[in-house]
Amino acid sequence: MNDFKSLRVLDAFRWIFEKFDIDYPIMRKLIQLKLTMDSRRIPAIFNGQKQKKEGNQFIKSLWLYLFYGLLLLTPFLFLGNQYMFASSILFTVLMFITITTMVSDFSAVLLDVRDKNILQPKPVSNRTLNAAKLMHIVIYLVLLEGAFVIIPLAVGIYRFGIFYGLIFIVSIVFVSCFVVVITAFTYLFILRYFSGEKLKDLINYVQIFLAVAVMVSYQVMANSFELTQMNLQYTFTWWHVFLPPLWYSAFFEVLLNQDYSINMLILMACGIVIPLLMLRLYIKLMPTFERSLSKLMSDTVRTKGKSHFFEDWTSKILCRNDQERTFYRFASLMIRQEREFKLKAYPQIGFAIVIPFVMFFNEVRIYSLKEAMANENVYPLYFSALMIPTVVHLLKFSGSYKGNWIFRATPISNSKMFYSSTLKAAIVKLFFPTFALLSIVFIAMFSWAIIPDLLIILLVAIMMTLLSYVLLNGEVYPFSNSHELTQDNNTLKVLVAMVVIGAFALVHYLIAMIPYAKLIYMLILIIAVVIGWRLIFGEKKNHGHS
Repeated sequence: MNDFKSLRVLDAFRWIFEKFDIDYPIMRKLIQLKLTMDSRRIPAIFNGQKQKKEGNQFIKSLWLYLFYGLLLLTPFLFLGNQYMFASSILFTVLMFITITTMVSDFSAVLLDVRDKNILQPKPVSNRTLNAAKLMHIVIYLVLLEGAFVIIPLAVGIYRFGIFYGLIFIVSIVFVSCFVVVITAFTYLFILRYFSGEKLKDLINYVQIFLAVAVMVSYQVMANSFELTQMNLQYTFTWWHVFLPPLWYSAFFEVLLNQDYSINMLILMACGIVIPLLMLRLYIKLMPTFERSLSKLMSDTVRTKGKSHFFEDWTSKILCRNDQERTFYRFASLMIRQEREFKLKAYPQIGFAIVIPFVMFFNEVRIYSLKEAMANENVYPLYFSALMIPTVVHLLKFSGSYKGNWIFRATPISNSKMFYSSTLKAAIVKLFFPTFALLSIVFIAMFSWAIIPDLLIILLVAIMMTLLSYVLLNGEVYPFSNSHELTQDNNTLKVLVAMVVIGAFALVHYLIAMIPYAKLIYMLILIIAVVIGWRLIFGEKKNHGHS
């Protein structure tokens, strides 16, 4: 096995682990094994090529976090001495990235119970096992946040001095501690009251909720400040003690701006005391957490799925024959039950619901509620269509991808029927309920007059489903790749597809100024969707079987 650099750094702190009665050589070997397994976990196949790219895709993706740090964090360091504002936004973004990464990778790291069956009969103490698991998480967090903050840290030291850099590093340590422990407590609470399959499903929904909730926190943070001409003025309110980014912003305000007001000292104390108390409590409750994790290994057999009337009804309307209806129901079942798919796709649905309202409330803040209602601005609903490229991309993947041979073995004349039915199922199961909910709310806020605009957006979404399939999936069978390949080189194509959605929104905005242009545009979109669907999913002989 490789002797990772992170382990050589860890060796310098060996005495600390031994002081806590942790068997350091065994702990080190366990971490080395976990890191080695991680590095072998993803044989990434890019663009359907047969050669394998070995290596840890998380490590290889750190350059992207480096770019995020440059793009999302660094600009706020040029706001002068407005530490409270700049740092709060900076830590909000940092916590958002860290929590969403923890959420998406939590099952593979902290909820990993595979080593329990192997190591429990061995002479390895629970303290050593728990320390190995915790340090495994710490190593990933150090790599993630190191890549994310290295450029802002360098810029901050250059602009404000080495003392700023030291405060920044200490703050990052407390933020990391807080994020890990608060996420662990969330799962500890769930693990205590649920078991087996229901637990795994519930974990899915909690992961999705956390990802969406952190997104909403952006607005809460923005409302903590008043923009007065060119000055950003912070006003303390009692509920700010519940906003962790403000705790760590107070570090800079107290130590660099010498603001020793009681409010700042309270926020700073929260940033130190609360994570430490939570960490101590987490260590104390870790045996309980480990016992609860054993529930993940129970009740692994799903009960037979019930018949869904809505799926049967929509399949009769949308599908041309019994074969397509069969695969439509199959795709609906996969979308409904595939946990990895839901974990990656459902946060996109959450964002699709939240962002239009965020845009509306921003408009209310700029103008007024009365003016915003009078504008009848439906264009924020285009943000709901941003989920489509990502969802279509995810349709390539499945936890049961090794069963993709069934597609080639099926004796049907048109092999593209698989993806045709899958895309229809994705639209009906994922996009349409989201869009219907948003449409009802927007009609209630504005009037029935926006219905033509809503129909245009719906047609654009269907058109984008086709374009995303051509751009991202092509001839690949659905659900035929491992989820470990989701971070392949299609990321740029997803971004391009999102830009295309923006272009559709711009066209919609421009034609809205021309009488009867909406009806003509709607007719053009209907024709484009019908012709496009027939061209893309027309008859093609299946050569996958003899």
